Amino acid sequence: MIFWLASAMGLVIAYLLGSVPTGFLAGKLLRGIDIREHGSRSTGATNVLRTLGKWPALVVLLVDVLKGAAAIVFARWFFGWIFKLPSVTPPAALDPQGWTDWAVCLSGLAALLGHALSIWLSFTGGKSAATGLGVLLAMSWPVGLGAAIAFAVALAASRIVSLGSILAALTAIALVCILEQPLPYRLMVIAGGIYVIVRHRANIERLLAGTEPRFGQFSPEPAAKA
Repeated sequence: MIFWLASAMGLVIAYLLGSVPTGFLAGKLLRGIDIREHGSRSTGATNVLRTLGKWPALVVLLVDVLKGAAAIVFARWFFGWIFKLPSVTPPAALDPQGWTDWAVCLSGLAALLGHALSIWLSFTGGKSAATGLGVLLAMSWPVGLGAAIAFAVALAASRIVSLGSILAALTAIALVCILEQPLPYRLMVIAGGIYVIVRHRANIERLLAGTEPRFGQFSPEPAAKA
């Protein structure tokens, strides 16, 4: 019982790392605004760019990547550590390395959910692209690097951030299936990539309609909620 409670605690900590509302804090600290009431209403770096400017957006981007990576680094340490505690007795049939791989993947998903559904923002947030990149880089750097290159190439060619994020997610899914990776990592990247794409469904609609703003452009303010 103690083992499973400790494991659940590890996932909660990974979620809390992902839930740090970087974009929201930037809006409050720099302009005293709630960034969820401006632009796309997302707390991600793209909306920060359109609302606050490039330097705040760069800081938010870097912090969001780092918190995703931090969740994976923490999970690898934590779930390896609890197996060594004399007071914690894991199930005898549980393979330490196999369970750690699964726990790391679940922690990555928890971090993505934390960014998109932050407990500090009444379960709202960003689209998890930057946090997902941090998770990928810490979990499997070749997959993360490939996704980052796909994002950079798509952004340079189209100047559309959302298109870059979507193509990066698709690239990560393809690479994790091609490269030699543990099964838990493959399943996590596939699930996380699909989750990021689904979070971009409004962007996909605008891309198909030809109305998605390009890098540096300001998107029209959405109508106020009733």
